[in-house]
Amino acid sequence: MSTSGDRARVDGPAKVAGLAPYAYEHPVPDPLYLFPVLAGIARGEITDLDTTAAEAVDGVELVLTHRTAPRLRVRLVPTLSILQSTTVRYRGEIVGAVVARTPEAARHAASLVRVEYAEHPHLAGLDEDHPSIRTPLQVMGARGRQSHGDVDAALREAAYRVQESYRTPQNVHNPIEPHAVTARWEGRGRGSAGGTRVTLWESNQGPLPSQSLVAGAFGLLPGQVQVVAPYVGGSFGTKGMPHPHVILTVMAARALPGRSVKTTLTRPQMFAGTGYRPASTQRVALAADGQGRLTGIEHDTLAPVSRVLAWADPTLNVTRMMYAAPARRTAYRQLQLDVAPGSFMRAPGEYTGMFALETAMDELAHTAGIDPIELRRRNEPGTDPESGKEWSSRHLMTCLDEGRRVFGFTPSVGTRTEGAWRLGMGVAAATFPMQYFAPSLARITFTGGGYVVSLQASDIGTGAWTVLPQIAAQALGVPVEQVRADIGASARPAAMIAGGSSGTYTWGGAIIEAARAFRARHGARPDEGATVRARGRMPAGMRKRSRHAFGAHFAEVAVDDLSGEVRVRRLYGHYDAGRIINPRTARSQFVGGMTMGLSGALHEEAYRDPRFGHVVTQDLASYHIAAHADVLEVEAGWVDEPDPWFGPTGAKGIGEIGIVGVAAAIGNAIFDATGTRLRELPFTPVRVLEALDR
Repeated sequence: MSTSGDRARVDGPAKVAGLAPYAYEHPVPDPLYLFPVLAGIARGEITDLDTTAAEAVDGVELVLTHRTAPRLRVRLVPTLSILQSTTVRYRGEIVGAVVARTPEAARHAASLVRVEYAEHPHLAGLDEDHPSIRTPLQVMGARGRQSHGDVDAALREAAYRVQESYRTPQNVHNPIEPHAVTARWEGRGRGSAGGTRVTLWESNQGPLPSQSLVAGAFGLLPGQVQVVAPYVGGSFGTKGMPHPHVILTVMAARALPGRSVKTTLTRPQMFAGTGYRPASTQRVALAADGQGRLTGIEHDTLAPVSRVLAWADPTLNVTRMMYAAPARRTAYRQLQLDVAPGSFMRAPGEYTGMFALETAMDELAHTAGIDPIELRRRNEPGTDPESGKEWSSRHLMTCLDEGRRVFGFTPSVGTRTEGAWRLGMGVAAATFPMQYFAPSLARITFTGGGYVVSLQASDIGTGAWTVLPQIAAQALGVPVEQVRADIGASARPAAMIAGGSSGTYTWGGAIIEAARAFRARHGARPDEGATVRARGRMPAGMRKRSRHAFGAHFAEVAVDDLSGEVRVRRLYGHYDAGRIINPRTARSQFVGGMTMGLSGALHEEAYRDPRFGHVVTQDLASYHIAAHADVLEVEAGWVDEPDPWFGPTGAKGIGEIGIVGVAAAIGNAIFDATGTRLRELPFTPVRVLEALDR
């Protein structure tokens, strides 16, 4: 299978012209607008609730509270069980809503809802010495604790060792398009589900989760819920699963059958309850012999989890498979807090874990006096250290060596200056695993002299509208201009969500199977309306391989001695991401991930006030993200070697590998510039100055 070239984004013109409808923008007749009421305490009970003033506002159609909301039939996800009791589980939980004929009236009326509480004692801050800290049995399907060999002996006998702590803050998704949904309930309203049809125009990473969870919650069949999401303005994980506002909007639409209800969350509301990357405190110990070969690795991580839903970042997965060492010990530790749950956020676990591991590897390289790339070469494992499986492909050293050549990587600790600026270079490795949970389906239909490829894929800005027709065209043996995509709706064949960097190879595999079946059944001259549906199949024996994408990040920084400012002058990433289907969209994803990594390294830090349980930095004025001036030169390259164990496309994941090691590379570059090590994100001027003063 060959690539079909550097195709421009087919959805670009509609987006630039403002003609691509997002969830809140779908035209519906006579819409209503919903504004939620959020809890003002971290934990407790509602003792009184007065909606009189809100109901009197001109234009108000409905006020929802626990007294008036419908009872949910099936409560599969604890966070979605809203307005079912007087209990408040975290600050920012939905305790009511107002629906009105204008968004202004809804927002004003919501501010008039009076809620009184009986507050209960709560815990909303991470206390590293709290007696309730526990090790879970599992985190995302992996064991909570693993141990192989004698790590303590390796540390005692090591020629070189590193034992340090690393910290990452809470990060919050901030896609350009906020969380939004438009819902319409048609049928019998509060009565029987028979004859009912619910339509959701939603911003999501795939229609299947919302369709199934909304159907279960309201006692409907999945076919009675239609989800439409042709265009999504970014996500980074936060729109992978429905959040409470989706259930709330359907509740309102159910009470107002035949009317369309629109909800879009404000930035503070998104900070309150649509997920985030949890903070972490990580302890890493590396032991090495005289040649720099690892003899022992220890990695322990402590992170908060919500008492409502104990979601945790799989931070240790990277350490368990990245480098060879005969002795390894890893353990998760968690503390339950009265806060909203975390969620998937671009490279969940890999981003946080690799910051600690790759910073520690750089520290070991300097302690042992070994070039940091050479140190990684000496610790390349022939097979996966955790599972013992052969790699499907692993071109990490190619990425490091080629990246060194392209970037001109020549570290020299503390020797380069330019006026008041100290200059330095850093490197870090990256990895991201294959994500494959269930096969996808695809349908190909010949109509109007061309081919339509249909499936539930969601384009969250990654280029699915562009790339999927390329895959179909290649498999069918026709020009790409003869193929168009039909995606972004639950009425299409079921497919995996756009998550885990899995879209291209899972959807593409299903499309290739459908194309083969189409040609076998209808030949090269199909009749009008000829159609075939097929299920994607992964290669036989794939589970006997360890399947990962790999990469290398390079950074050049300038550090101001006087202000502590860090400027990233150059970023370069070189990636082992299998076959590159479309270089243009691939580069966009790599560069986007690197930019997000830079943002996390320099700026992003959400602060939760433990006294009251809320995030104080709850908008883009106080939660800083990278701007154009922060990103001077960013470029990416790749190996472009197919990996057949990821499926017939030969592609690996792209969307997340670009962020994984960026923060570590920047931190390592700061050390090269100043000779001072920073072990806590983000690298703010205050932290830089404190480190320089030590």
